Amino acid sequence: MTDPLLEAIGVTKDLGSGAARVAALRGVSLSLGGGELTLLMGPSGSGKTTLLSILGCMLSPTEGTVRICRQPTAGADPEELARLRREHVGFVFQSFHLFPTLSASDNVRLALDVRGEPARAARARSRDALARVGLAHKTKAYPRELSGGEQQRVAIARAIVADPAIILADEPTAALDGENGQAIMKLLAEVAREPGRAVLIVTHDPRLLPFADRVVHIEDGRIIGEERGKPQRNVLEDHA
Repeated sequence: MTDPLLEAIGVTKDLGSGAARVAALRGVSLSLGGGELTLLMGPSGSGKTTLLSILGCMLSPTEGTVRICRQPTAGADPEELARLRREHVGFVFQSFHLFPTLSASDNVRLALDVRGEPARAARARSRDALARVGLAHKTKAYPRELSGGEQQRVAIARAIVADPAIILADEPTAALDGENGQAIMKLLAEVAREPGRAVLIVTHDPRLLPFADRVVHIEDGRIIGEERGKPQRNVLEDHA
């Protein structure tokens, strides 16, 4: 059995202090292997976004261990955590987070600029990533010239352009209509088929269930169960 790409062991997270302190996570353990799309599902306030932020090195756990590509985050300073994010994690958010004054290609290229990629190589890789998500003809378009589904495709291209081992997505279809949401999930499922990549999607939308290899349920800051989903190859054929 190969080592997990992302692992949380006994993670707790307290928010606030004193009488206002809230236990957002309570001893959560979760591991993600390559070649799978995992849904993390739970109601509002269940801790799923807090867990995503800890897995992505944007928050530190109060207790417990997180390992990213076998590297522990415990004791890491902000610079080291930023390095782990840059080298191993790509993020996709429901609100896209595109810079309105930059073209689609330049928005994608930002993920390479922060890694010190030479400009010519970064331009070529950003074009390739946009072609991969079906936007080869939109490289020079600005966000205001793109539909919501196209903007989310740019965000996915930005997430995958540096070839990270882990893709973390927070409600990536929430701002989209049904048709565009299905198209985005098909794309993320295709990304997750690569054996060296794990995709974790936070959602409360049951329409995403057919795309999952695995579904993990969280409630009141605890993992309460998980199940295997429908094989991706069948889903991709069904939505071809």
